[in-house]
Amino acid sequence: MIPKEARIDVALEKYLAATPSLREEISALSPQEQKQQAQWAFEDEAESRDIEPWELVLELVAESPEELKAMRLEVHQEVAEALGMDLQDYLELNEIDD
Repeated sequence: MIPKEARIDVALEKYLAATPSLREEISALSPQEQKQQAQWAFEDEAESRDIEPWELVLELVAESPEELKAMRLEVHQEVAEALGMDLQDYLELNEIDD
């Protein structure tokens, strides 16, 4: 499993590899501007799929459906903890199948 702190960078690289037209379009920009444009396009892609950007990150970096499910559950666990909720209560409240 890819470490959490590396997931967004790995997902952006995979996204850019899958969208060569975007890579070509931003190639003349500075590295910082390239990253910003890629992030905006990535967010637009997530929105077009009707999912949150973090969900698209997980979809792109997961190596199997099982790993995707585990990573999603990990994110929901973190949110539940931040809210001071029991994970099962959080999942039920948000109608999330674990």
